[in-house]
Amino acid sequence: MEIDFNLIIGFTGMMLILIAFLMNQTHKWSEDSLIYDSVNFLGSALLCFYALMINSYPFLFLNTVWALFSLKDIIKDLNSSRN
Repeated sequence: MEIDFNLIIGFTGMMLILIAFLMNQTHKWSEDSLIYDSVNFLGSALLCFYALMINSYPFLFLNTVWALFSLKDIIKDLNSSRN
């Protein structure tokens, strides 16, 4: 049985974003929290890699924007925790 690493990367990214969404919807993680933003960033970064592997440029664009906004929020979270 051959392991499809691209599929594992895609499912991992999808699960991370879904976990962040569910944790936010159940009020366990705030949308302003570092953990929420970090999990979203990691998930979308993995999905960017996956989109490149399957040559899905609309999916790549969507997740690049998602990753950049999550990264912006991570930087904001880190800066506010220093003050």
